[in-house]
Amino acid sequence: MFFTMPSGATIIGGLPSSALFSVPTGQEPLGVPPPAPGSSSTTFAIPDHIYTAVLDARVPITIATLYAVTVKLLNRYNTSNGKKPWAISKTAPFKAFVILHNLFLAVYSAWTFWGMLGGMRRTVVSPMGPHGLAATADSLCQVNGPPGFGYATVHSDTLGQWTSFSGPAPLGSDGAPSREVYGRLWNEGLAFYGWIFYLSKFYEVLDTFVILAKGKLSSTLQTYHHAGAMMCMWAGMRYMSAPIWIFVLVNSFIHALMYTYYTLTAFNVRVPTPIKRSLTTMQIMQFVLGASFAMLHSFISYTIPMVVPVENAAKAAAASSPAAGAVVTTTLGALDSLRQLITGGLDAAVASPVPTAESVAAAAAAAASSSSSQTETIFVTQPCITTSGETFAIWLNVFYLAPLTYLFVMFFIRSYLRRSSAESSRQVKGKPRRQSNVTLAEKAGWDAARDVNREIYHNGSEEGGLAEKTNGKARY
Repeated sequence: MFFTMPSGATIIGGLPSSALFSVPTGQEPLGVPPPAPGSSSTTFAIPDHIYTAVLDARVPITIATLYAVTVKLLNRYNTSNGKKPWAISKTAPFKAFVILHNLFLAVYSAWTFWGMLGGMRRTVVSPMGPHGLAATADSLCQVNGPPGFGYATVHSDTLGQWTSFSGPAPLGSDGAPSREVYGRLWNEGLAFYGWIFYLSKFYEVLDTFVILAKGKLSSTLQTYHHAGAMMCMWAGMRYMSAPIWIFVLVNSFIHALMYTYYTLTAFNVRVPTPIKRSLTTMQIMQFVLGASFAMLHSFISYTIPMVVPVENAAKAAAASSPAAGAVVTTTLGALDSLRQLITGGLDAAVASPVPTAESVAAAAAAAASSSSSQTETIFVTQPCITTSGETFAIWLNVFYLAPLTYLFVMFFIRSYLRRSSAESSRQVKGKPRRQSNVTLAEKAGWDAARDVNREIYHNGSEEGGLAEKTNGKARY
């Protein structure tokens, strides 16, 4: 399946290469530290050695394990203690801490959302441009390198290096994408805000200890939720996986609203029920929609135009595609194969074998040294996801969110069927008014979101949703 834009660029839907599903070896390129302070995307300096050290896999694994073990032990303690609140939970300093904790996370989340939104506005290309959705996909999928359709700096697992369709890739002295080149999402905010957002997942576990201090139990699903968020954010930042921007942008927005709500209720400010319902639904829907959109990245490719000398068009096509991991193996004079790529032989192109690094270099050199004045525009295929590390990060997120999505769907079906049955009973009793299916679905969605929220945060307690976390009384 593919859609062609007026410029000739094409959006392609299809199965990803099986080579992308190999287990990361640890040799994949590490997340590049953000630009120096003073740029539009970096507020303060993060030392490079700290930035890279925290992205070591042992950091989230160790913290997540300690968190899970500690919660398990404290659950046992609360159970043996008759679920009595801890003495500290009744003190003024504890109450002040809870307020400051919620206020801090509300302000921090809003700051992250605003910073990421600015980065998105500077980098995401409008689909109304000359290259349409293909250019939008390029700006979302390829997060390193200079701006411009086809100018991205892309890593090739096959070649083990960073390359570019447009010529020599702008690289730093360490061979990684330059930190001084702006116009794509990594340097325009994701490297900076995403890394700090990853660290915030460690701090957020204090939510659990607030619940435990009140004598309540932390559910297994809540422990899973917090530990899984650590690992998913680590993978996205460690492997510079493009879809991680979804988690940073959307989750920070939801958290800004959520912790603002917690802060208000801590001051006994009454929040209207429709707002509480909507916020709870947004919390859960971000899982469903976010996982679906992230997964879509693995099934999208697009074509990029390149202008090359006619006699070297076939070689240039072979040289360009390894950067995307999807190549057309051609030789001089094999322009028929290339034209087939342009007119519809795209699936075959993606499945074709990858040439060696030597053949790529030779073809690129031949194209660059040609003195011919005759050129031809060719189109080469660029998968949205090009490395096994990115793929690993995407599917780790998808599988992490699968149980939450499953719960939401099951709760939605149960609630919808229950409400439909109740409406049918009313109709039988002679009441003429019946709610529409849209209204029933909307209310079922609220119920499902509330129930999932309760499972995550309150271990199936009778009171659920946002309100119970702060004061244990309000219900909806």
